[in-house]
Order: sequence, then structure tokens, then C-alpha cells
Amino acid sequence: MRLAGMKFRPRRAAEPSEPEPEPEPEPAPAPPHAHHPGHNFMNMKNKFMNELGRLPVPMWAVGAIVVVVLALVGCLTFCIYRKCVGKKKKPKKVRERKGGRRRKGGGEGEGDGEKEDGDKKEGEGEEERENLGKLEFSLDYNFTDSQLIVGILQAQDLAAMDMGGTSDPYVKVYMLPDKKKKFETKVQRKNLCPVFNETFTFKVRVKSMWLSGFPQRSIPYAELGGQTLVMQVYDFDRFSKHDVIGEIKIPMNSIDLGQPLNEWRDLESGEKEEQEKLGDICISLRYVPTAGKLTVNVMEAKNLKKMDVGGLSDPFVKVVLQHNGKRIKKKKTTVKKNTLNPYFNESFSFEVPFEQIQKMQVLITVYDYDKLGSNDAIGKTFIGYGASGVGLRHWSDMLANPRRPVAQWHTLQPEEEVDAILKGPHR
Repeated sequence: MRLAGMKFRPRRAAEPSEPEPEPEPEPAPAPPHAHHPGHNFMNMKNKFMNELGRLPVPMWAVGAIVVVVLALVGCLTFCIYRKCVGKKKKPKKVRERKGGRRRKGGGEGEGDGEKEDGDKKEGEGEEERENLGKLEFSLDYNFTDSQLIVGILQAQDLAAMDMGGTSDPYVKVYMLPDKKKKFETKVQRKNLCPVFNETFTFKVRVKSMWLSGFPQRSIPYAELGGQTLVMQVYDFDRFSKHDVIGEIKIPMNSIDLGQPLNEWRDLESGEKEEQEKLGDICISLRYVPTAGKLTVNVMEAKNLKKMDVGGLSDPFVKVVLQHNGKRIKKKKTTVKKNTLNPYFNESFSFEVPFEQIQKMQVLITVYDYDKLGSNDAIGKTFIGYGASGVGLRHWSDMLANPRRPVAQWHTLQPEEEVDAILKGPHR
């Protein structure tokens, strides 16, 4: 039994043990689900709407803010376009002209092949300058009346200066070096081939000069020979300074005025003429509403333009009172001989009812007295209704300080420019 038990034990020990069950592998995590773009947008939209719902601002106010922001962005974009894109034409032309000059100067020191290229570029630059357009004009001299008659007939192929590919041209005509009289044609709207057909007359003034101690008269035709006729074509711009399209300069000693002249000439590039300094005048105003009395005191002037041969002038001042553009009265000061800084201190009184004072204008014109011919206007300004800047401020100060004189310096401007402002509409 013991043996049998011993045999049995080894047998049981020899029996193979049952395999242990292997642990089951953990399932692999599922790959994250790819979100659709539309699903992301919907989530962001829902979050945005939830955040908006929590704001203490009504939805209509949020919509109004969005509209205002979009309007501001649109206005800013438009202004940038007008400033940066709309003005590219003119600087481009200037760069092309300057580049043509640089190419012209630099072509001398280059090789033969480079010279040929430079010649081609020069030709292109000349063509570009010729593209400014051309002007037809006429000249005739009346020896009997000592008058130069200038006709501005028409222009062709003018350079486009506006964004729309067109221009609003007009022609300014004057004589150098004195620039005493300037004429302007009418503005031709949106036209690169305008027809003017306007005539202007320059009367050659006969001046007295002292030669060898005896007064003599200069010959008008000889006096004209030392001057230069300038015809400048401008592009009119209502909201900024007018731009020069081109110009023609004709020295009068280079042409024969014995017979009428009619010809076409190409416009050349020209800079806008600088504003000529005509001088300043000091005016004092005093208004008494109860008496309806306006007092204008012409005090003094300084730095007046030289009008006579000796480099001086014989100035006097004309004061004109207008109501709503209609002339009422005029007064004149005495003439101050041979001075550019006259002292007048002369007062003039006008009866102006209080109900009319708002539409009153005081016109101040400084003239150079001439014994032999007509008096030439040195400069002009006006104060009161329709004025701007210093003229308007002086008038307002006078009304704000009744019965007290208010003095102010005024800068003289060309007579034709002031007359154009007076003829225009007033606010």
C-alpha cells in the first residue's frame, strides 16, 4: 500500500499541469474621431452666441456697432485708395522726366552699346514730354494803340491729370517780368481737346524816363521787346491747388510782330508759378450799432510791390462799400509819392443800418498812381460778407466789440483773384 501510494504520487506529479489562461489583451483605444470643419464652425458659432447672450447689451446695439465699424473700415480703405493710388499719375510723370534727364547726362561717359540704349531712352523721354499736348494761339500787335492782342484758340491731346483719365483745362496768360496783368480763359470740363476761342489785350504802357536830365518817353514796341509772354495750361481742381499741365514761353524779341502770327506749339513742362508778394495793409474797423455808423481807417501799408522804373511806387488806397454785391459808396486816400511803405492814417465813415451789416463788404484796393496812363492795381483784399480767413475774423471781431476800433493786417492778393471770389457764390 505504501509502495502503491509512492508510485501513485510520482505519477500524479508527472502529469502535466493544466495551462493557465492567458490574460486577454486590452482593447486598443479607438482613434480620435476627426472633426468635420462644419462641425467646428457650428461649435464656435454656438459658443459665440452664448457669449453674446451673456453680455448686458441688447442684440440691436451689437448689430449697430458692427455696422459702424464696417463703415469706418470702408471709409478708411477709400481714403487710402484716393491718397496712395489716385495720385500716382503725376509723380510718375515727374519721375519719368527726371529719369530722362539723368539718362541724358549719364550717357556721355558710357560705351558705344550703352550710348545706343541711352539714345533710345532719351527719345522715349522726349516723346513723353511731347505728350503733354499742344496749344494753338495767335498774336497781333496794334501799333496805333500800342496793344498786344493774344488769342487762345484751342488745345489738343492734353495730359490727363484726373483719376478718370481726363482734365478740366484752362489757360492763364501773363507777361514777364512784371506780371501786372493776368488773364484766364474759362474752364473746359472733362476735355483733353478743348476749344477756347478767347482774346486778351495787353496795353503797353508808355513810361516817362529821365535821360541826360530831360524827360523822354520810351517807345512802346521797344518796351515790349524786353518782355516774355507766358501761356500756362492748368487743370482745375475744386478742392485743391490747380496743377500745371504745361506751358509755352515766348520772348517777344524773338518774333516778328509786323504781321499777325497764328501757330501750334507743343507744351513744355512747367512748375506752378509762385505766389507773388504784393505787400500788406493795416485796416482799422469800428461799428456803432445804435448810430448805424461804420468807420474804416486806412492806417499804413508795407512791402508793396515795385511798380515804377526807379524801383518804387506812388501808392494810394481805394475803399469801396458793397451790400450783398452791390456797390454803395467809394472813397480814396491821398497819393504817397515814391514809397513802398506808405503811412496814411485816413478815416472814412459810412452809414450802415444794423439790419444790413451782416451782408456788407469792405473792398480795399491799393493802386500805383500814374500821371500818363491808367493807375495799376498793386493788390486787393476784402473784409466782411463772403470773406474767409483774416477777412472774416476781422469782421467778426468788429461785430463782437461794438464802438471799439479793431485793427488788423491784411495780405494783398491779385485783383483778378479777389474779383473772382466776389463774383462767386457766398455761404
